[in-house]
Amino acid sequence: MSKQKHPKGLMILFFTEMWERFGYYLMLGIFSLYMIEPSSSKFAGLGFTNMQAADIYGTYLALVYLTPFFGGLIADRMLGYRKSILIGGVLMAAGYIGLAIPDSMGAFYISLLLIILGNGMFKPNVSVLLGKLYEKPEYESLKDSGYNIFYMGINIGAFVCNFVAAYLRLTYGWGWAFAAAGIGMLVGVVWFLFGLARVPEIKEADKISPKRPGDVSMSRLFTALFLPAFGAAVLGWFIPGTMFGGDSTDAFIFFCIPVLGFFFTTWKTADKKTEREPIAALLAVFGVVIIFWAVFHQNGSALTYWAKNNTAREVSGITESVINTIAKTEDVSTLPRTIKLQGPHGEDLGTKQGPNTYFDNYTKEFPKGNLEGKPGDMTDSEWASLSAAQKSEGGKLSLWPTELQASINPGFVVLLTPLVVGVFAWLRRRKKEPTTPGKIAWGMLISALSWLVMVVAAIYSQNGLDKASVAWLFGVYGVITVGELCLSPMGLSLVSKLAPKRIAALMMGGWFLSTAIGNKLSGVLSGLWDLFEKKSYFFLTNAVLTFGAFLIIVLLMPWLKRVYNQYVD
Repeated sequence: MSKQKHPKGLMILFFTEMWERFGYYLMLGIFSLYMIEPSSSKFAGLGFTNMQAADIYGTYLALVYLTPFFGGLIADRMLGYRKSILIGGVLMAAGYIGLAIPDSMGAFYISLLLIILGNGMFKPNVSVLLGKLYEKPEYESLKDSGYNIFYMGINIGAFVCNFVAAYLRLTYGWGWAFAAAGIGMLVGVVWFLFGLARVPEIKEADKISPKRPGDVSMSRLFTALFLPAFGAAVLGWFIPGTMFGGDSTDAFIFFCIPVLGFFFTTWKTADKKTEREPIAALLAVFGVVIIFWAVFHQNGSALTYWAKNNTAREVSGITESVINTIAKTEDVSTLPRTIKLQGPHGEDLGTKQGPNTYFDNYTKEFPKGNLEGKPGDMTDSEWASLSAAQKSEGGKLSLWPTELQASINPGFVVLLTPLVVGVFAWLRRRKKEPTTPGKIAWGMLISALSWLVMVVAAIYSQNGLDKASVAWLFGVYGVITVGELCLSPMGLSLVSKLAPKRIAALMMGGWFLSTAIGNKLSGVLSGLWDLFEKKSYFFLTNAVLTFGAFLIIVLLMPWLKRVYNQYVD
């Protein structure tokens, strides 16, 4: 019996997405670190508080996953998938390179806008194009595994990029690291163009579904949806006070109301016999997975804060040599310097003289007298202000860079994807493979359990009073990765299977809309980080929220399975 093969276009889209995700996750891995880095540092950051950074991080992630809704519509109705992917790639590259412009808040926000718009054009359409490659009968049974392989490409890029980011930002500064993200995106664009020339089936799959009588025109969508949504966002921003904890949160929630109304109308006006139930099932899943994304995407905020301030990162000997070979170690010294103190809401609490903030909860004996010249965590002026005695007494530690923690999750994805795909293939041969909704339910449960790892980590480290072992980060990421592999690629697969073909990219945009709402909530939750005296309670909140979402999807499972079996199998 011959082994089934995947379509050739899979590898073109695999590497296109890999390079796009290289740039995306490189930027994301250092984004919060850049925002909270003091402006007085050797390589100056923006000097935001954890709460301010979490708010911008959550808003950025929300908009990054909100714009695919619009990008999906534009591809479905006007441009097609190939043109949309190319436009999105060029916009994102420009945005990443724009972040390299120093000392300009205007360039900072304009660059974020370019990335947000570019991702909206790129992200849903490369996923939909992949699904269309599997619509041929000989490929249909391989769709789930195809999305798992595609997902592994995403995470190869996400794994490698943080080593590049660490080396560049510690050696040359933040701008060089952001520029590298842009170069990676341009490599992805060139590869995609190469694939279009060499693999005709990609062009064949890029077909705009004909407009159905009664479908809303783009001009109507603009006046009935886009304008009200943006108007609602403006209203949410400028209303006196705040309703949901911040102006950006209010604006985002107000913006989503007309968009959610549009999806409700799409369901209500769909053909009752062939479309309404599949759309309803997708919308139900979209609603539940919001909680997953709200806790999962805290890896770039709350877990980054944990890795930076609450994890023992010192390295020496062979480990230090390895880190310096593949990235670069980060030096922190005990030499006194002026440290600006801020409250969780940005209140000015004055200054203090002390060592690098890494030593705030360092309970071991401080290193002494091991300096060889100016350490990497001090500016020239800070070094010059110290006495000879202070310099001779000062010591330093070599740490693995904080952004490397962002490579743990994609590293596990690369390692575990073949295992997960193999397990599901083994179950399929025995006719015991869970349905796609069933896999999503398992993913939610496993994700809930993962946060209990961090509850134990926080308790074991006296809720932040001592440094915790890096093994806890490997533990939480190892467990949540299994949950992610059951949920995230299966969500993409479910949309491609259940969504009516005429609105495939629109419904894929709906999947990313649910991700957007969850991402915004991740920023809201992470913004509470400094307000939780006991970090175990913070992580327990994540566990309870995720387990609650799991219970909801379990209650919906009989109906979801019926719809899935009726419209897919």
